[in-house]
Amino acid sequence: MHDWLGILPLLFLAAGGTLVFGVGAFWRTRPRDLLFALSLATAAAAGLAAVLVEPRAATFAGVLDLGNYARFFNVLFAGITGLTLLFVRHYARVRGFAGDEFYGLLLLAALGMMLVAGAVHWLIFFLGLELLSLCLYVLIAIRKGDAGSNEAGLKYFIMGAVAGAFLVFGIALLYAATGTLSTGESLGAGLNPEELPLFLLGLSFLLVGIGFKISLVPFHLWTPDVYQGAPAPVAAFLSTGSKVAIFAALLRFCLEIGEAAWDYALPGLWVLAVLTMAVGNITALRQSRVKRLLAYSAVGQMGYLLMTLVAVKEGGAPALLFYLAVYAVMDLGAFGILGTMSGAGPDLDALEDLQGLGYSQPWRAAVLALCLISLAGLPPAAGFMGKLLLFKAVLQAHYVVLPVIGILTVIISIYYYLQVVVHLYMHTPGEAPASPRPEVSGALAGAVIFILLLWLGLLPGALLTLVGRMVG
Repeated sequence: MHDWLGILPLLFLAAGGTLVFGVGAFWRTRPRDLLFALSLATAAAAGLAAVLVEPRAATFAGVLDLGNYARFFNVLFAGITGLTLLFVRHYARVRGFAGDEFYGLLLLAALGMMLVAGAVHWLIFFLGLELLSLCLYVLIAIRKGDAGSNEAGLKYFIMGAVAGAFLVFGIALLYAATGTLSTGESLGAGLNPEELPLFLLGLSFLLVGIGFKISLVPFHLWTPDVYQGAPAPVAAFLSTGSKVAIFAALLRFCLEIGEAAWDYALPGLWVLAVLTMAVGNITALRQSRVKRLLAYSAVGQMGYLLMTLVAVKEGGAPALLFYLAVYAVMDLGAFGILGTMSGAGPDLDALEDLQGLGYSQPWRAAVLALCLISLAGLPPAAGFMGKLLLFKAVLQAHYVVLPVIGILTVIISIYYYLQVVVHLYMHTPGEAPASPRPEVSGALAGAVIFILLLWLGLLPGALLTLVGRMVG
């Protein structure tokens, strides 16, 4: 009984997604408000179950983690899903895709995230990743009459298929080398010298597949095109939930891996971190489209996380978990607010489109500005504390070159983030464009984002204590 209670958040999402599809199929009018309410209630129930229900078993059937690590991410994914629903309610309604297929797939994608982050068995990890990916393919291309959205969905589908092939082959090689599909047993297995090449080849394929999914350089080229074509709230969901889930799994794998294999993996992670930080931030300097700028920014953010992953064996895990939560809040806010600013027309994309919005939409502009300041790592927003902890963890692990390169790229990033903020306040109030009609759900999501960024920036102790207990 307690095993089933442990997976209650996943059961809520699976049942909620099925219920939303059922209402859409059998209720002819397909009431949008009811579908939205059911989806939001499902996300809230999943989050509350993850917080309140404490499992007695460590795993479910030996394939899914039920401990505090998985519960932390379950709460985070429920929060990401709930905020995405608030951001997308009005956006989807005015664009005509607020139906059961959209809300149902969003809930099932959240289920996939929980499976990926909690998997301690390679098959569950892969099945969760495929569930997440299949839902995102459709969500990205949900605007059927929009050529850009369809192109983005096709590109993500092709890259997702390539990444899936690498992952499957890598898992197969690890199984051939170790004889087990348990992630902990296969990664931590003591290997004979003749088995080591096969094991390392499997790790390489696995890293390539994960690199595609979280936009590590040089596997990142799909990212700007997909983010630009996807609806802004869907891009927010993709950029935060999907990446956080896969990075949570990657962090688990690195904590489980044996010392001998870790020594081989370190140089590759080091090089990928440098390339990802440098290419992501330098390329963002050249962007005149906000969504593409945020896409390359997300690439750079993954570089900072990968930099700290190098130090995970020396105590860098708490800093990583803290920054993953902060990254989810600030990137979700940036894309989500961009969608609410766009009114009923196409997403605001060119930097010139933002000119004067600081006067015509002061509240939305303030939230977007705070998200950008946080992404840049400037106080008092949470991104400053997050980056400080990342660099501190890497320096304490006696790496010097990596944080120096990271700090240089942070300085570069300040320019393009503040460039967007400057455009928000370039025009006088008399020249400002008209504001779209205010909507409550998006304003509520923006308020939550604003409060969280200031709270985690000024009073990070509670979250730091929580993550320290999980992996400290």
